[in-house]
Formats: sequence, C-alpha cells, structure tokens
Amino acid sequence: MTRSNPITTPRHQLRAEKAARNREAAINAFLGKKAEIDNMLARLQSLSDEHFNCHPDEINWGHVGTLEHYASLLKRITDSAFSEGEHAE
Repeated sequence: MTRSNPITTPRHQLRAEKAARNREAAINAFLGKKAEIDNMLARLQSLSDEHFNCHPDEINWGHVGTLEHYASLLKRITDSAFSEGEHAE
C-alpha cells in the first residue's frame, strides 16, 4: 500500500485515507473475533453433542451444577446479544 505525501496531498484526502485504513483494520479485527466466537460455539456444540462427556449412569448433582453454571454464563451472553433480561430496553 502506498501512502500519500503529507506535504503535497490535501488534508481532507489524508483524513479519508486514514479513515479507510481504520475501517479496514476494524473489519479485520471484527472478522477475527467472529472466527474466534464461531470456533468456541462449534466446540461447545460438539461437547453438548457428547452430553458434556457424561455417561448417563455417572451423572450426579455436580454435573447439573456445572451445566447450570455454563447456562448462566451463556444466558448473560444471549441477554446482551438479544437485548433481553437486564439488557432489555
């Protein structure tokens, strides 16, 4: 990427170029975080498909407590994402 010469380039053009670079950086950061979330969701789905690695004959209240904790953390996320619960408008 070539940058404009700040001495010969009008200020408004420099600001526009800086804004474009900033938008591109924001898009790249957004896509990186989205990929991170997608990976976490896929891992959670896989773990859920395997019943959180619990065999039905071994399930106890400790397992229930663990899932309750996971559910409460996910509820905080979904409430925020969908403007529900304490995040409702």
